[in-house]
Amino acid sequence: MAGTQTLGIIKPDAVASGKAGRIVAHLEGAGYTVRAMRMSRLSLREAQAFYAVHRERPFYDSLCAFMTSGPCIPMVLERADAVRQLREVIGATDPAEAAAGTVRQLYAESKERNAIHASDSDDNAVREIGFFFSEAERTGLWG
Repeated sequence: MAGTQTLGIIKPDAVASGKAGRIVAHLEGAGYTVRAMRMSRLSLREAQAFYAVHRERPFYDSLCAFMTSGPCIPMVLERADAVRQLREVIGATDPAEAAAGTVRQLYAESKERNAIHASDSDDNAVREIGFFFSEAERTGLWG
């Protein structure tokens, strides 16, 4: 299903401030179907593994600390051209630069506390979905 599914994570800032439901509704309004979703609390080891691609970047430690600061909501989202479309729907990393009506413009607090994560490529979407969800969970095939 490459190209039709992507991973989104409602980050701890948006969960703590009660914006998760509005964000899910926004994504559904943009044509996404939620195929799998759960509330999760990442351990430091899990956050470090998930964000390993950023290990050498200066924000890695603070990102991992932030992502373990409270519950988050990973979800498998489905629609045509899922990855590219979700990147447009959520907007720029910095909410001050995000287009009007995007998730980050509406719900993010700052560049660091930006409400939502989205996969940045089809390959990463497959890897990231597999990090959080089994094949049965993401396809609805339970046996």
